[in-house]
Amino acid sequence: MDQSLNLLRQPAWRFIDQSVSGLGRSALESFAMDDMLCHVVGQLKSLPAVRTWVHDRTVVLGIQDQRLPYIEDATELLRLNGWRPIVRNSGGLAVVLDDGVLNITIALSEKDRAIDIPAGYEVMLEFVRLLLPEAADRIEAYEIVGSYCPGSYDLSIGGRKFAGISQRRLRGGIAVQIYLCVEGSGSERARLIGEMYEAGLKGEKTKFEYPAIRPDVMASLTELLGVPITVPELNSRVRRLLHALSGDVRDSLPEGEEPDLYAKYLKRVVERNAKLLEGT
Repeated sequence: MDQSLNLLRQPAWRFIDQSVSGLGRSALESFAMDDMLCHVVGQLKSLPAVRTWVHDRTVVLGIQDQRLPYIEDATELLRLNGWRPIVRNSGGLAVVLDDGVLNITIALSEKDRAIDIPAGYEVMLEFVRLLLPEAADRIEAYEIVGSYCPGSYDLSIGGRKFAGISQRRLRGGIAVQIYLCVEGSGSERARLIGEMYEAGLKGEKTKFEYPAIRPDVMASLTELLGVPITVPELNSRVRRLLHALSGDVRDSLPEGEEPDLYAKYLKRVVERNAKLLEGT
């Protein structure tokens, strides 16, 4: 905890709020933005940064998902139900993004001190506990079997998962990303991914073991806390928390060389996504 708090107590934070502007836009733009932040923060050309982002009706596939034996049928099922499939540029498996899911990225530099993979996860875990003081002592981090995109840092309350954490490392920077299911039905999101795997596998055995989805092990924060909580409310909490951690929070969109870097990373992400989904 001490190391996590030290990493969070920065002299100043850069805050990029894209919790509204991402609606109607491709989540590929967010992956390019995080790559750009990784680059500039990693090279100490930017303050440590926190970015919040929301995209609607998108299923983000992992590399292994793209290798489903009937991936074309899986992605067609998603499209027919009004969901846009894309492939992300990091590991993990499929996750759901919609307007009830708040994503948070914390970008830090390793120039001054090494931050190993467990430390990166712990930073986000501590951040979420500070963000949700009413539930902090009930938030646990361990793999929730039957959830989508299962991992050792699944965040849950009472055995029901509401968030998952991933990391991206680039040019001396680290982007720790989390999706928080805030509103709506966690089990409905899980059911969608379960149907996708059924369509993509059709009962075939594969070398890679895809998760057997159990919708009942996933829930939103609204469901878990028993009180309404919204994405805008939680986004406001992020800003207040950053002020509590540093006292100096600077709102800043891409500037200087950053728009050109962003364009470069976006081109790379879009081309890679098109190649991975080619034929689907």
